[in-house]
Amino acid sequence: MHENGRINYCELAGTNVAAMKRFYETAFGWRFTDYGPTYAAFAESGLDGGIQGDPQEASAAPLIILYADDLDAMQSKVTAAGGTISREIFDFPGGKRFHFRDPSGNELAVWSEG
Repeated sequence: MHENGRINYCELAGTNVAAMKRFYETAFGWRFTDYGPTYAAFAESGLDGGIQGDPQEASAAPLIILYADDLDAMQSKVTAAGGTISREIFDFPGGKRFHFRDPSGNELAVWSEG
């Protein structure tokens, strides 16, 4: 179950998705679902997340992703609170999301289903 405004997902950058999957499976017992050659979602880690292997899409630091029932309304709340939109709403295989920077420059994202 997803809760509005709560941390829901964490995305790690990876230049070699297969090697990262082997590492996290072996070291920590995480399980993966592949979504194409450059993305794998992980589970059984304490917090669901994914490995982004596309250098054009990957963040420099781990990307914390929050959930929103209403993505447009949450984007408005983010900007009203002083956040800066770094990537407008876009579609991805699990739904839609946008990226923003907080007042200190940390990049986070917010997603919604469908």
